[in-house]
Amino acid sequence: MTDRTISKSVSEADTHALLEARHRDPFSVLGPHRDGKEWAVRALLPSAVSVTLRAGDDAVPMDRLHEGGLFEAKVDADPGRDYLFEVEWDSGDRSELRDPYAFPSGMGEVDLHLMGEGTDLRLHEKLGAHPVEIEGVAGVRFAVWAPNAERVSVVGNFNAWDGRRYPMRLHPGVGIWEIFLPDLGEGALYKYEIRPREGEPFQKSDPLAFRSELRPQTASVVHRLGGYEWGDHEWMGSPERGRHDRPMSVYEVHAGSWRFGEDGPLGYRDLAHQLGDYVSEMGFTHVEFLPVAEHPYDPSWGYQVTGYFAPTSRYGAPDDFKYLVDHLHQRGIGVIVDWVPAHFPRDQAGLRRFDGTPLYEHEDPRQGEHPDWGTLIFNFGRNEVRNFLLANALFWLQEYHIDGLRVDAVASMLYLDYSREPGQWVPNQYGGRENLDSIEFLRRVNEVVHREAPGVLTIAEESTAFPGVTKSVSEGGLGFSMKWNMGWMNDFLRFMEHESVHRQYHFNLMTFSLMYAFSERFMLPLSHDEVVHGKKSLLAKMPGDDWQKAANLRLALGFMWAHPGKKLIFMGIEFGEWEEWSEARPLNWGLTDQELHRGVQGYVRDLNRLYRERPALWEADDDPVGFEWIDFQDQAQSVLSFLRRAPDAGEELVFVCNFTPVPREGDRVGVPQPGTYDEILNGDSGLYGGSNMGNQGAVHAEEIPAHGQNWSVLVTLPPLAMVVLAPRGSD
Repeated sequence: MTDRTISKSVSEADTHALLEARHRDPFSVLGPHRDGKEWAVRALLPSAVSVTLRAGDDAVPMDRLHEGGLFEAKVDADPGRDYLFEVEWDSGDRSELRDPYAFPSGMGEVDLHLMGEGTDLRLHEKLGAHPVEIEGVAGVRFAVWAPNAERVSVVGNFNAWDGRRYPMRLHPGVGIWEIFLPDLGEGALYKYEIRPREGEPFQKSDPLAFRSELRPQTASVVHRLGGYEWGDHEWMGSPERGRHDRPMSVYEVHAGSWRFGEDGPLGYRDLAHQLGDYVSEMGFTHVEFLPVAEHPYDPSWGYQVTGYFAPTSRYGAPDDFKYLVDHLHQRGIGVIVDWVPAHFPRDQAGLRRFDGTPLYEHEDPRQGEHPDWGTLIFNFGRNEVRNFLLANALFWLQEYHIDGLRVDAVASMLYLDYSREPGQWVPNQYGGRENLDSIEFLRRVNEVVHREAPGVLTIAEESTAFPGVTKSVSEGGLGFSMKWNMGWMNDFLRFMEHESVHRQYHFNLMTFSLMYAFSERFMLPLSHDEVVHGKKSLLAKMPGDDWQKAANLRLALGFMWAHPGKKLIFMGIEFGEWEEWSEARPLNWGLTDQELHRGVQGYVRDLNRLYRERPALWEADDDPVGFEWIDFQDQAQSVLSFLRRAPDAGEELVFVCNFTPVPREGDRVGVPQPGTYDEILNGDSGLYGGSNMGNQGAVHAEEIPAHGQNWSVLVTLPPLAMVVLAPRGSD
């Protein structure tokens, strides 16, 4: 068939631009248009053999303007929007379609303005795929930011993934493309086909998709937000939520490898009940999930995100993840998720060169490529990129009721020369190494999150001495609620890995953290990073035979719970997992049938109980008044002793730690007041698999000064154990 033009209103240039899928304004040609005294209705339907326009009772055969599939029909009156195309395809199939090009834009001027200046905190309500109804017609409205594309189309399982079928409307200036596809609904698979200014078209997943296909497939899935009925109103309205002066003991979990069911990893709903039961029994206050946003590669553990607005489909649908959060909240358990704004992967379907240009990332590899992880770094100097990430943070907090964001890799965001050699980085405008755009972004995130989502925590994984990480933005800080104490973690593990006979030479590793413990609001982390990549499990790190390893692990965890700062341990540490963690297999729960491991587990349970019951362990966590050394100079015996205080509650607790396997009887320890001191925890108890050496339940203070105190007690120090003493009547 040769080309022929039926309507003079369609130029040859428009025709070829449509057929070649290059037209930047398809709405100017397709759909209903006045043509003199008549109306012309045009449709681009490649692979169609014939098309009939049905408007009301009228059926008008459409003329083929071009063999590529451009059709037109003339009618006397405005057909409105309620007309159909009856299509016979070259496959022999027949179908009825509504015309997307009959529907108006869903973008208002205010929406476009806010997106352009990067201040739209509800970005997910504008961009992405939204099931909506327009003038009584149900369908899905799609919108995506791709300012440098020549053309963007929605493709999916509803149009044979053909980018010629549904080219989108462009809003110049802000670079938003949009279209409403009638009669489409939830569950439809889709992507955006993008034709760059140079090169061939390619397909991208939706950056604001609310659901994704199960890997290795990468299509986005249409999902309606807002249908879930929450039952956690009491939790969300609690004034206790997010307070710094409350106990916080966090159980870090990788959702896919905590426990397996018959068919592999637990789904979100089964995980809700099993994890909720376990965390409640163990006494943790919060669960922190490794990133749950969609990611293509299992061994990335979720830290290379492609779907920033979609819970991973590995374990269920978005509402299933909401059920998990909801159920934990109803059990009184807070939920923190790892959030990854520092970098993103190079996967073809993801954000990399999204519209054919470095849109989300820096163009200069000295600023835009991460040397350690092979990933790309967000361009924090761009309004739209900052808006994307800020809106994403709020999305998880508001849509999924998340209680806290642990912000990954903050150190890499703060410094332009992070992990780079001289000449591999670009100084800031003042010649310095600080990433000023990133710093301003982090301040903005914390400022907005704490304003828009009161009671939410932001936690920085930050390993440098950058000042004021947890100071408020108004005071010149970054505004985080707390930061991981990576210095404590490194020193602490180095000390515990030493053979006990050598520990006396490394006591500074255990005491140095108290020089800066109150300079920030800290969380003490023993995270997943410490039990992978040849570092061995925490139990396997400990020196000695199996009994000593377990005793050392109990002692380490006891000291951690006694040290100022909130607590976080990775799953498996609490029962002494022997193997390094792998995302590909579940924890070895069979170990908890063995006395050694059951003892460690019972000890952690009792640590959490003691921690929650005793204000001395958390009331003044961020204040020097809450801690006092009794004796940090007994290197020869490798014994540390100290006080924890709760001024408001009027409580003082005495902690004595013996870091050798040598039991010590009659060790004199200074105490702050007279009377009887009850032994309220002993890490060597037979209940925990210890040797059951102790102080027969209590010791009595004598008016014998020691360690700067007016009274003292004689204590028996069990091997490789911590004992905790409380003045009688201090419950």
